[in-house]
Amino acid sequence: MNRLLIAEDEARIAAFLEKGLRANGFTTTVAKNGHEAVAMARSDEFDLLILDLGLPGKDGWQVLEEVRGRGERLRIIVLTAQDEVEDTVKALEGGANDYVTKPFEFTELLARVRVQLRDAAIANRKSSRETTLQVGEIVLDLLTRQVWVHHQLVDLSVKEFALTEIFLRHPMQVMSREQLLNRVWGYDYDPGSNVVDAYVKQLRKKLGSEFIETIRGIGYRLRA
Repeated sequence: MNRLLIAEDEARIAAFLEKGLRANGFTTTVAKNGHEAVAMARSDEFDLLILDLGLPGKDGWQVLEEVRGRGERLRIIVLTAQDEVEDTVKALEGGANDYVTKPFEFTELLARVRVQLRDAAIANRKSSRETTLQVGEIVLDLLTRQVWVHHQLVDLSVKEFALTEIFLRHPMQVMSREQLLNRVWGYDYDPGSNVVDAYVKQLRKKLGSEFIETIRGIGYRLRA
């Protein structure tokens, strides 16, 4: 059963969406503000997000930016009263998969939800064999959440694993501290924190100091 997150602060619309989607076999959860939406989207419990742009706390634009900034593949349908072409273009270019304006017909929204879930299922089947990442002597298994270096299993924390995955997905690419902070810890984290440096130091101890190179004044990169 597909799980849908509805980020909508208008109780009447949220209730209408929940009733209709549940009647069509979906499991639904409502986030009443942008902060809840960002936190819930991070949990990996949902297959699709229906996102209102006019949310309190953090607006929908910020939610979209943060979710996509973390590299999450969650399907997102923007549902909003903002019907200017510029808004549609901005949302799609910002990572939304579809854009529906209010007022809307529920049957059309339902069809769009099903299309996005179908496309996501096709994409997942195509990538189902891509379960490991390898750069040199580092091998990361996305299914078992394990990492090997020189054929030796290395014990990593959740954040260390996430940081290693980013490095392996972008070998030889310089990653700034801000990029790493946003992707692993989220935009709410203090940008002045030295948490990235501390975790890189720990990774060097566990993976080997030769793998992660410091680019002075910018950030880090993984040597191929």
